[in-house]
Amino acid sequence: MSLTFHWFLPTNGDSRDVVGGGHGTPTTASGRDRPPTVAYLSQIARAAEDLGFLGALTPTGAWCEDAWLTTAMVSRHTERLKFLVAFRPGFVSPTLAAQMASSFQRQSGGWLLLNVVTGGESHEQRAYGDFLDKDARYRRTGEFLHIVRELWDGKTVDLSGEHLRVEDARLTRVPDPVPDVYFGGSSPIAGEVAARHADVYLTWGEPPAQVAEKIAWVRGLAAAEGRTLRFGIRLHVITRDTSEQAWTEARRLLDGFDPDTVRSVQAGLARSESQGQRRMLALHGGGRDGLEIHPNLWAGIGLVRGGAGTALVGSHEEVAERIEEYHALGIDEFVLSGYPHLEEAYWFGEGVLPRLAERGLWRHPFAAPAVPALQVPFTG
Repeated sequence: MSLTFHWFLPTNGDSRDVVGGGHGTPTTASGRDRPPTVAYLSQIARAAEDLGFLGALTPTGAWCEDAWLTTAMVSRHTERLKFLVAFRPGFVSPTLAAQMASSFQRQSGGWLLLNVVTGGESHEQRAYGDFLDKDARYRRTGEFLHIVRELWDGKTVDLSGEHLRVEDARLTRVPDPVPDVYFGGSSPIAGEVAARHADVYLTWGEPPAQVAEKIAWVRGLAAAEGRTLRFGIRLHVITRDTSEQAWTEARRLLDGFDPDTVRSVQAGLARSESQGQRRMLALHGGGRDGLEIHPNLWAGIGLVRGGAGTALVGSHEEVAERIEEYHALGIDEFVLSGYPHLEEAYWFGEGVLPRLAERGLWRHPFAAPAVPALQVPFTG
């Protein structure tokens, strides 16, 4: 089985410095260096497609452009790249979401994947008119995904749940193929929802021992439901020809963090209700020392950015080794990013992916199958 790699569309802006924000905190000023225009995002998407990334994650939240609209426009400039569209189920009805996904599949040629984000920050949810607490949001997500999956199966759905109610809901045309559902969360109720409804469970880039614990936890919950999930991890990457070059770049990024910005972002993230975000914060503790928390795993990004806060840093060979280490735990999909996203896609795609191919762990998803040479009898 070939490993799967996804890149990231920075719809909050891009820069040669880290663009902070997320989880209820605003995008930092560096996000204005390269505005998230359709032209620039399409350039990144085409590069990712050529290099061998299967898809590209588009985030959701008040800090970035709308994921549905942006990917719909960018998809017109690519040929085969899939779009892992993040969306929050509390902001749209399940029937409409199922219909939107079905339309996206038909109009794009089947290149939609869905990243379901329940929403870990109540203050941000309230800005959108959602006043449920965190556990209630997860219960609503479970009802939402139940309805959507039934509709995608071509069924007529009647449900009067705790949070959602539909009557005689059905789709005129179901999606083909049905999009895979990606889902993450570290709380007990998040694990339950993932076990019942997700195709891929996503975790942020924690050290391997912690990732192994998460995989075992969710795998056990899924088995109790009679299901089997795939597992993915969300990481940044800084990969160069030599380890020294990569760590020099990491130090350059760290040196660019304004102390006031770090304090402001950390204060905002400290009020997060997300267990996953709290686990990210614990990896660096708000300080600049001891940020290599596992060989080649650097927690510096999390000082100014919510959500995914760790990066694989090292030579191409070292980064390939860490990917193989995570794969040995059960990780088959990697959702990656780097600053700036256009250049870092090439560093990884030209430096790490060929090494993984040599190890038999990866093959280009869009490469044409090899055609056997025509055997011509020798008559000389």
